[in-house]
Amino acid sequence: MGKNNLLFIGLFLFVCFYSYTQNIELLGRVQSDSDVENIHVINKRAQRFTTTNSYGEFRISVSINDTLIFSSVQHKLLTILIDKEIFDDKTLVVYLEEQINALDQVVVGKVLTGDILSDVGNVEGEPMTSKKAGIPSYQGKPKTQSERRLNEATTGGGIVPLNPIINAITGRTKELKRRILLEEKETLMYSIKARLSDDLFTLEPLEEDYIMEYFYFVSESEDFLERCKNKSDILILEYLLQKIRVYKGNKFQSRD
Repeated sequence: MGKNNLLFIGLFLFVCFYSYTQNIELLGRVQSDSDVENIHVINKRAQRFTTTNSYGEFRISVSINDTLIFSSVQHKLLTILIDKEIFDDKTLVVYLEEQINALDQVVVGKVLTGDILSDVGNVEGEPMTSKKAGIPSYQGKPKTQSERRLNEATTGGGIVPLNPIINAITGRTKELKRRILLEEKETLMYSIKARLSDDLFTLEPLEEDYIMEYFYFVSESEDFLERCKNKSDILILEYLLQKIRVYKGNKFQSRD
């Protein structure tokens, strides 16, 4: 075999080895019917791990053929092999199934042995409910002050409820809806600022004095909620990059 052939084979093996051993930062998102925050994402080979944020998003360093393990108390264990397609795409979306523990109803009224598998099948009496235990059954998201005021303004008793009519005429209902929308935009804006500022301003530097003005400029855009609410950090970052170029154009070209 000639020297040129040996050189070609050696170069080919080096390129293959390098492509399969380099690391990338994988951007991922976990989806589920239950809570997706604080789910453990473990890179088994590299012995690295991270946890998901409140949106189910995470970042972790991976190589091709690494194994990611998704683990939490409320979900079934999931294992994902990082193949070339995932590696090249640099993104991953997974769905976790809920972990359902099928146990018989536990009732109060009989001395238990301490063996849960035995006691669950042998207890007698009326099942204990959250109402009997005095546990509030509503587990939804707490309403903001503006949301509570809007609810009060749009409901009322009697054959002809007066509150909704009066508040509609005076414009109070419209004002409360506008206030709720502004609060939602501002909350989302601050969340995005905390998560993505480092990445954004590394790609598109902006002087410190203009950062808050820029984020308010973004939050006041008509498509802000549509492009950023319940979206992945990757999509939000793309949107922020588009907006910062528009902001810079408007802000600094006007000085010339």
